[in-house]
Amino acid sequence: MNGKITGVSLGPGEPELITVKALKTLQAADVIFCPATLRGKEERESKAARILEALGINTAKIRFFLVPMSTDRTAVNKVYDEICKEMAECAGAGQKVSLTAEGDACFYSSAHYIFEKLQRLGISVKMIAGVPAFIAAGASVGLHIVKQRERMLVIPGDVSAEELESALNRGYTVVIMKVPLGEEIVRSYMAHHPEEHYFYFEQVGTAAEYITSVYAEILKHPFTYFSILVIQAAKRHKNITK
Repeated sequence: MNGKITGVSLGPGEPELITVKALKTLQAADVIFCPATLRGKEERESKAARILEALGINTAKIRFFLVPMSTDRTAVNKVYDEICKEMAECAGAGQKVSLTAEGDACFYSSAHYIFEKLQRLGISVKMIAGVPAFIAAGASVGLHIVKQRERMLVIPGDVSAEELESALNRGYTVVIMKVPLGEEIVRSYMAHHPEEHYFYFEQVGTAAEYITSVYAEILKHPFTYFSILVIQAAKRHKNITK
């Protein structure tokens, strides 16, 4: 294989938060694979492509692949199999291939399915790090998510009441990503624990960004898929017990 495949992390959504290394890789790429979804029946939506356009990347290099928004892994895996085949063919022809991923490609990214499939085929993939959304979220409001020897727990949405209670009782800061996946439990915990400190972020780094730390506003706000809730225990400034 004469070409190479690189997983390029785009950061949380604000184009200027991409790394210099990632930008140079995209500029040098012959073909760039971008995930997309369908809005309605025919309109294609791709946050990754919008970032590339804002960075001045030649859109003629972009190849979209539609990711089914479904829990049916059979349909999703079929798409990933097809993309892996296309990427391998491009690299085999000597092209520089990039696969984009929002946030960081190695942190709760669906891109890992594709990278793992390529690796099982014996194809080497280089990864370029990016800024995770929760890090950008904290920075956007000057929030020190953790300090010194404090602990943090990151949960990908499907939180349990026991997990939440345990972490916060021990003084951990909890970061919940894709909040709607655990909405019932999150709202129940908030209702019973108004003493904790809550910070809600939505569509960080985009024109649709919404941020609030007002308890009552978070409780009544409809959670969206691209959201983050940071909960800091009221006891966070005390010594953390194990």
